Amino acid sequence: MTKVAPKIQEALVSKNHALMSKHVPTVAQVLIGLVMTVFGLNGFLNFLPQPPASPAGGAFLGALAATGYMFPMVKVVEILAGVALLTSRFVPLALVLLAPITVNIFTFHVILSPEGAEVAVALLVGHLYLAYAYRQAYAPLFEPRPVAQDASKQTPNQADESELNPAAPTS
Repeated sequence: MTKVAPKIQEALVSKNHALMSKHVPTVAQVLIGLVMTVFGLNGFLNFLPQPPASPAGGAFLGALAATGYMFPMVKVVEILAGVALLTSRFVPLALVLLAPITVNIFTFHVILSPEGAEVAVALLVGHLYLAYAYRQAYAPLFEPRPVAQDASKQTPNQADESELNPAAPTS
């Protein structure tokens, strides 16, 4: 009887772990997708009031607005990547596109305007978690490329051709 209880407990822990590892990335993906989509749309539709920023934060936001293109570009990326996360389409690409935005949101709230830092920290943690969950999609980026033995004598085009066709002659 004593051997049965640990086996049942082990099976439940294993099952709970499998459920958690399956559903936690989905929950994080949906939450980040919602945050990015809603705040991206808010950049165009202004349906959520903006809290006042600190003087340094206001100066930073004013400089971004003065460019005329930065806010619309960031908000379009937030909307597109947020929808990609919500629909589970191109999730690794969406995370790459959102990475600089997430880092800027985090640093803005931690350094320039501390109010709202909790949400910024949660957003960064969720983003890092999702990047870890999708780490296999990024693995090829960190694989070293083979180096040609006499690469210094090849032009960039020749190097590309020799990689695509090992039988191609090199000069």
